[in-house]
Amino acid sequence: MSQFEKLLLRLLRGTSDNSIGFQELCGLLAHLGFQMHTRGSHHVFSKLGVAELINHSAMVRTQNPYQVKQVRQVIVKYKLEV
Repeated sequence: MSQFEKLLLRLLRGTSDNSIGFQELCGLLAHLGFQMHTRGSHHVFSKLGVAELINHSAMVRTQNPYQVKQVRQVIVKYKLEV
């Protein structure tokens, strides 16, 4: 099992939202095919076929639980896989 698959399982379980790091989440989103656009300290992720934009701040090492939940909801809604 790859590191992205392990991270995706952690994210989908929802039990470790406080411990998922910014770099980990960026790597997973890039692996899922999202394009990253940077505006100051904010990183906006978009993907063709996904209506929602994912906006995250790079100012913190670990992501806020609501940001991880937002990513989880997009992955589940669009049935994205590694």
